[in-house]
Amino acid sequence: MTTPLLKDPVRKILAAALLVFPCVFILVFIMHFRRFTDFFQFHEHYVPASPARVVAALIANHNQTPLIHDPHMVGYLALPVFTLCAFALYVLGRGARPFVSAVTLMITIAGSIYMGGVFAMWTAFYRGLGLVDPANLAGATATFAAMTAPHGAFLVTTALAKLAMIGLGAQALVLVGTRVTPLWSIVCVALGCLMFLAFWDLDNWMLIGTVMILVGFIPMRTALLHEVDSTSAQLPG
Repeated sequence: MTTPLLKDPVRKILAAALLVFPCVFILVFIMHFRRFTDFFQFHEHYVPASPARVVAALIANHNQTPLIHDPHMVGYLALPVFTLCAFALYVLGRGARPFVSAVTLMITIAGSIYMGGVFAMWTAFYRGLGLVDPANLAGATATFAAMTAPHGAFLVTTALAKLAMIGLGAQALVLVGTRVTPLWSIVCVALGCLMFLAFWDLDNWMLIGTVMILVGFIPMRTALLHEVDSTSAQLPG
């Protein structure tokens, strides 16, 4: 027998977030590719582009494209939806494992704050360099290289941003054995988060990881809409 759809608007919003967040992040990664073939250039480790080339291109562009066309800005604006996804997984798991669900929720939310810092930094760097006078190219290049080097505040913020995906993957694993959602959907979300972490800053790998998260979210969205959680679907045994 099919469980009727619920009328709770909060659950409807949380269910929508499970689709909106991964779809927006897929768009963010696609926006990083200049050509279709760029997607197929897979690498094991991230190698930063030459600061001189990046800065020269940004100064030459002179912010001709609108701010909303910057993928970092799109990701930054979408982060509130990411937090709604965290709350959605918490709602699904809190009945069976309230303490672990709360802890993993806090990890995800904390990581989303630092991830906002990462997106904000890159947006500020790119838009700021677009206003630099070409006569100051050398100084701008040296400054950009220093500010994006993997140490200090930049490294700390980037490292802490990874808590967002660590927490989200852990939230999915909380649902194992609760009968809320199929095991394969939990595995999809957990592996998607793991791929996101393992290939940080590699857009094609992270795009694939986000697609896996989207696929895993679909049954979880259905569970929310039918008001199925770990209170109504108890642990086996």
